[in-house]
Amino acid sequence: MEKSDLTKLYKSYYSATETPKIVTFEKTQYLAILGKGDPSLKGFSDAIEALYATAYAIKFIYKALKNDFVVPKLEGLWWYDETLYKDLTIDEAPQKVKRSEWEYRLMIRMPDFVTAEVIEQVVANTAAKKLIPEVKDIHLFFLEEGKCVQALHVGPFNKEPETLNRINDFILANNLSRNGLHHEIYLSDFRKTSPDKLKTILREPVK
Repeated sequence: MEKSDLTKLYKSYYSATETPKIVTFEKTQYLAILGKGDPSLKGFSDAIEALYATAYAIKFIYKALKNDFVVPKLEGLWWYDETLYKDLTIDEAPQKVKRSEWEYRLMIRMPDFVTAEVIEQVVANTAAKKLIPEVKDIHLFFLEEGKCVQALHVGPFNKEPETLNRINDFILANNLSRNGLHHEIYLSDFRKTSPDKLKTILREPVK
């Protein structure tokens, strides 16, 4: 039985070059969980654990139905209170906004055949067992970003402003403006990969 692999089915979604480019994406569904605070703290890793536990439980249900799929890469939407931190460019924000003030929605893309009913069933069953309390906060989330500017960042997260600066220059040079939340796709497992070898797609919705 062949597994559905979204990284192969949607290559343009999971690939980018180090040179910023304009791309367009249609409406997509995800497993998601909301959070706030420093990503180096336990709350962030607990949210990731809950997200993957749910994703794999869903995978096993569909595998039994002969419709198996590969669990895709982790993603995240990031934002902060722009009334407190005003007029920051996308490359300034990571350096000037306190890590404790960042809000996020961690996500794992789901195949189109995964239904809300199955997700609700898995969340309810796992939460009832109380193995991972954060699972109760998992939800189905839809995102339609439309036009975006993206680039591949290679290296540690604290160097992202260098890539974001190139993206910002590209946005300005093409008379575009921001139109959504900062989006990251973690092509590398940052729990196991050396920081200098991390690969992350940085994506900014524009209009």
